[in-house]
Amino acid sequence: MTPHPQIYTDGRAWPKTFTPTFNGYSIGRWVDEDRDGRYDTLLIETRGMRGPRSFDSSGLPLHSDNETIVKERIYLDKADPNLIHNEITTIDNALTRPWTVTRNSRRAAKAVWVEHLCEVNYDFYIGNENYFVGGGDYLMPTRKDQPAPGLRGFDPAQQ
Repeated sequence: MTPHPQIYTDGRAWPKTFTPTFNGYSIGRWVDEDRDGRYDTLLIETRGMRGPRSFDSSGLPLHSDNETIVKERIYLDKADPNLIHNEITTIDNALTRPWTVTRNSRRAAKAVWVEHLCEVNYDFYIGNENYFVGGGDYLMPTRKDQPAPGLRGFDPAQQ
């Protein structure tokens, strides 16, 4: 998944229908767990992740029904505010019961944020024909005996 998911924290309810996406649809809410008047924990629930997907880097597949629910509890460590905890629970019909893991991260003093695009679309249309950019950045056909694209407007000699 991309490092920057979109999490709605505006109090909205789950939509009746939504289109599955790679990252899914996430709703979060801030809570004050220790009741000191300050929000200290972000609870997130994600649904609608488009399949097929694997559980983790092991390649274990998640169920093809795409009914996976991921719940996260993100909070700072009480003893070390530079340590953040993320308790992740996955509920999926490929599993015999919910699976929970905690991931810990250390806050970077001078964080560098970079944009990361994991779904780059190299498919596009020229006229009524679909092409893609293949290895070596060459324009490639998408089917056998597909006509070459018309390059009118691209060739300076034709202008």
